[in-house]
Amino acid sequence: MLTHHKIIAAELKVAEKQVTATVTLLDEGATVPFISRYRKELTGSLDEVEVAAIRDRVLQLRELDKRREAILKSMTELGKLTPELEKQLNEAETISLLEDIYLPYKPKRKTRASVAKEKGLEPLALQIFDQSSFDLEAEADKFIDTEKGVSNLDEALAGARDIIAEMISENAEARTKMRTYFQEKAVFKAEVIKGKEEEGIKYKDYFEWTEPVKTAASHRVLAMRRGEKELILRLDALPPAEDAIAILENQFVTGHNAAAKQVQQALEDGYKRLLEPAMETELRVLTKQKADEEAIRVFAENARQLLLAAPMGQKNVLAIDPGFRTGCKVVCLDKQGQLLENTAVYPHTGQGNEKNAEFVIQQLCEKYDVEAIAIGNGTAGRETEAFVRKLNLPHITIVMVNESGASIYSASEVAREEFPTQDITVRGAVSIGRRLMDPLAELVKIDPKSIGVGQYQHDVDQNKLQASLDDTVISCVNAVGVELNTASKQILAYVSGLGPSLAQNIVDYRNTHGAFKNRESLKKVPRLGDKAYEQAAGFLRIRNAENVLDTSGVHPERYAVVDKMAKDLGTTVAALMKDTQLQKQIKPQQYVTDEIGLPTLNDILKELAKPGRDPREQFEAFSFTDGVNAIADLRVGMKLPGIVTNITNFGAFVDIGVHQDGLVHTSQLANRFVANPNDVVKVHQKVEVTVVEVDEARKRISLSMKTEASPKAAVQNRESKGQKPKGDFKSTNPKPNFKPRNEPKDADGDLQEKLAKLKGLFK
Repeated sequence: MLTHHKIIAAELKVAEKQVTATVTLLDEGATVPFISRYRKELTGSLDEVEVAAIRDRVLQLRELDKRREAILKSMTELGKLTPELEKQLNEAETISLLEDIYLPYKPKRKTRASVAKEKGLEPLALQIFDQSSFDLEAEADKFIDTEKGVSNLDEALAGARDIIAEMISENAEARTKMRTYFQEKAVFKAEVIKGKEEEGIKYKDYFEWTEPVKTAASHRVLAMRRGEKELILRLDALPPAEDAIAILENQFVTGHNAAAKQVQQALEDGYKRLLEPAMETELRVLTKQKADEEAIRVFAENARQLLLAAPMGQKNVLAIDPGFRTGCKVVCLDKQGQLLENTAVYPHTGQGNEKNAEFVIQQLCEKYDVEAIAIGNGTAGRETEAFVRKLNLPHITIVMVNESGASIYSASEVAREEFPTQDITVRGAVSIGRRLMDPLAELVKIDPKSIGVGQYQHDVDQNKLQASLDDTVISCVNAVGVELNTASKQILAYVSGLGPSLAQNIVDYRNTHGAFKNRESLKKVPRLGDKAYEQAAGFLRIRNAENVLDTSGVHPERYAVVDKMAKDLGTTVAALMKDTQLQKQIKPQQYVTDEIGLPTLNDILKELAKPGRDPREQFEAFSFTDGVNAIADLRVGMKLPGIVTNITNFGAFVDIGVHQDGLVHTSQLANRFVANPNDVVKVHQKVEVTVVEVDEARKRISLSMKTEASPKAAVQNRESKGQKPKGDFKSTNPKPNFKPRNEPKDADGDLQEKLAKLKGLFK
């Protein structure tokens, strides 16, 4: 049996010593961000993705070992463990193979085979299964015993076949062959349950649907399963039965006599009654796992992009949570995001009259020296934006802010704790304003599942989804770094080595003793020991700290080497960090030791050049097209600015300011074939799109990012893929004729147009 580290090294294509070092660090309590950032010499500079992959895989292999131990113990207690079986179990590399080996010996409820064995028919079954030449009826007659419940020849043979059927279905080699066959040849077949057509109209595209399991897209797998769960669809995942039976015949039918015919009958029964349902269940679990993994990957990537959206930074902000009948809730925030004042205005209903609303906004902007206005993009968002822009407020940036999840925050325990005397509308407006200033710091207060960037997030494994999103948030928080003296306990909780309890202790200590003056004083926080300090210190920043290195990402354990660099250059660390010419004189090779290698030294030099650098992009103001506020305002051919709000496997959703996101299908993302939308766009990216189709009744908008996109080209492109001109706007609406494996990979996508041109040449 290969060691875990060898297996992981081979799978991830890294050196075994890298895996060993990483696992050792993880077992010692080190976090993924800490290992990838501050232990590069030990791991060979493995990045976060590789470290996390090692962590997850070693956990899987350890779970496999636990199951192996449990099976070995069970078989020992049953008296069934032979040296050969023990060897097979120890060499099994997957949970499926382990369970296959164990299955014939596993205690189980009463079956047709176990009943037949109780009737004493196992010797007859074994004799038949051997398929040697003998008088079948004469031998079977010997097992007729009315007291045991075997009344005649047919019952004896039927019982023997039941035993043989179970033997075949539990044969490890046969199950391995069937597992492979199902994975390669099975087909999803979905059909509507009679009488559910109207109720399940959103699943109409799956009312008569078939596609190979092997190539089924994750969002379609999840859509079909949801339709089945809601009792709208009937779903099967089966290969052709005749070929499966032929595979089993080649393995088990070895003779040409009466006994072989009995084996053939048992085989067919065993496949349909036992093996086919078992393999289909396994396949459905496997495809669900794969679909979950893909959906979770998409969700995590989208969440990462949203969390790392460009911050405007510390500004005096006026934030508006827009509304029609209920009015617009207005809040004013200082540069640290603290609430200064709140009120309500009614610019759209006449309540209090529009002039009064104008006066209030202008007065607040002047009173608090407002530098930016954040407007939520929900109901009345565009109308409120138009109202504010009409005021012509000088030197004030006006920005529409995605408010997904703001209502979740406003009703949360976190919001109640922050603003115990304010109602949810005030809290929501504060969240909108803070998102403009620093999206990451505000979004960490909300369950990532509530920020509106996933696909089928409620259908996937919730534990795996939560673990993935936690990893994503932790990665983002530690990549950016956290200002120790202003950070909320929510964002501190995601810092490497801390967690909610220590985060609360830090905030309590800060409230009692005042701002931290240096990282070292963190050790005075109750229950924050040396290990937590080691893990967290490098990711915490202290603006205007006593030691200038406390403002950077240099870990305290490496301060000595920076001191030596400065001393060798005859200067101070503070002066060194300000002088790029001095930094260029540093030769990192001179400072290599047994503990510090070039990877860490190069990271230190980067930090000296840009201490506490923020990896996020620079903030750029964005505005939608004036006069385009609703679907009714759209016209085919319009070119509009937009912001990517969500990315799925079938395209990207873009907010163009009409209260309904439009879809840029993968075929319309670029003038080339796009396999992965994330290769072209990112969440929160500013893009220019062309309107190619509008279905106002169904609130569906089709957009294109192709150069010189046209409605005709879009329709031709969809038709070239066997799709109808309209549809596929949501993951639950792929067209029945859409066959991914036959999808043309034409560079421009306009296959029909090219064919037409070719035909013209030969006229």
